Amino acid sequence: MEVINMHYVKARDFIYKNARPIDMARWKYLFENGSKEAVLEALSTYQNEDGGFAHALEPDCWNPHSSPVQTWVATEIIKEIQLEDRNHPIVLGILKYLASGKDFNGHTWANTVTSNNDFPHAPWWEYEPQQDLSYNPTACLIGFILKYADKESYIYELACQLVQEAYSYFQDHFPLDSMHTVSCFVELYEYMQECQFTQLLDMEEFKTLLTQQIQHIITYETSKWAIEYVCKPSLFISSKTSDFYEQNQKICQFESEFILDTQEADGTWAITWSWDDYPEQWAITKNWWKSDWIIKYVKFLKEFHHSSISSIE
Repeated sequence: MEVINMHYVKARDFIYKNARPIDMARWKYLFENGSKEAVLEALSTYQNEDGGFAHALEPDCWNPHSSPVQTWVATEIIKEIQLEDRNHPIVLGILKYLASGKDFNGHTWANTVTSNNDFPHAPWWEYEPQQDLSYNPTACLIGFILKYADKESYIYELACQLVQEAYSYFQDHFPLDSMHTVSCFVELYEYMQECQFTQLLDMEEFKTLLTQQIQHIITYETSKWAIEYVCKPSLFISSKTSDFYEQNQKICQFESEFILDTQEADGTWAITWSWDDYPEQWAITKNWWKSDWIIKYVKFLKEFHHSSISSIE
């Protein structure tokens, strides 16, 4: 337990010295009895008048114009703090943006947008005309709409149509090779389970396919974990109550030990990717990611490591 506590203290010190206000508020909410209101206040500074999000909320893209991916990051934070208020201004703004048709082709929201190219960004957020459908982040956004939108609204009716299309895509392209797209489908499944939208899809079949999909895409060659950007179980499984935990229990336990073994002296964990075109901005961005990964890893330890619960409270 003392070992776990040492990891926590080092991580906390880094957060307090380096984190953005949004990540400081998240840390305090998750581990120090901080308020949802403080998280939402910090989050609101990234929201534009059109309801979408921008301004490097996703640190690898410094575009100040709204985009689906940046907006998806906002929905992840809303999910993290378990906001249930469907009428919160931030939620209503997101729904307004998604219903506007902006960055939407009738089937999916764009993964990248043209204005990304005008601002510092990682190469994977470079805009190129999209040849194929991408359900990253669309599958997550569909789930968000199903949870929060008024059932009489246009955007809700649209989401009920889109979820059928998304699932057909998943079936037709199974197994997927993009870990981030897989994680979006896992989140869609979890939104639907939470809201009991079992009439829209065959949820047992969906669960079976996702179980196989997760085991297909996790990087089991664990020697790569510390040096490459690879697929670990934490991308899909955040709780022992997850429908996908039982089949992946051993690899989740391995990841918790891996986290303990690889924390660096300053309390952070290695960021295993980079972008070269904007070195000054990348240096700042890398620091932002360190705080985000600290939160991710400490959450994972708290949930999965056998000696962590009493120490990280």
